[in-house]
Formats: sequence, structure tokens, C-alpha cells
Amino acid sequence: MTVKHYTYRVTWSPEDGEHVGLCVEFPSLSWLAKTPEAALKGIRKVVADAVADMQTSGEAVPEALAEKHYSGEFRVRIPPQVHRNLALAAAEQGVSLNRLASAKLAG
Repeated sequence: MTVKHYTYRVTWSPEDGEHVGLCVEFPSLSWLAKTPEAALKGIRKVVADAVADMQTSGEAVPEALAEKHYSGEFRVRIPPQVHRNLALAAAEQGVSLNRLASAKLAG
């Protein structure tokens, strides 16, 4: 596993007046910088340092989202009336409930 595979993002922070580098797998870490490039470089260094510290102390290091396997399945709990309405809509459209829900989530 390499820290380069983590999910990084750079956005503008109006409160700080600078760009902020973030890492999805390490939500408590951030790095402020004047340029987006510096914010990305900074957060990558902070994450690398955190991972090195975790490995040294024997802590579990988060798996990169990009390296996780996704089955394409997940459960969603909804109120019975919503379930009924979706089942009716699927039947009216001549598609499965799964196909209807997938299309709604993708849209």
C-alpha cells in the first residue's frame, strides 16, 4: 500500500483565505497553503508522516478507497410507504425494483 493511492482533494477555504488539502481516508488531517499545488504537496506529506507513525506504533493503517473491492451491493432501509411507492413505480415502468432504484441513485 502506498500513500499515493489515497483520495486527496484540494479546495478553497474562505475562512482561512487559503487552499486546503484534504485526504478522505484521514478526515482529521488537513494542510493550508497559498496555492493548490502546495496544499496537495502538504497534505500528502502529512499523510505520509501519519502513516509512518502508525506503522511504527503497530496501528492499523486505513486502506485506500481506490484499493477496496466494491461488490455493487448495499442495503438501504427506507420507510414501508416509500418501498411500496417504489415497487409500484417499478411495476408501472416494467422494470425491477433494483433497476429503478439504481437508476434513481445514478441520476
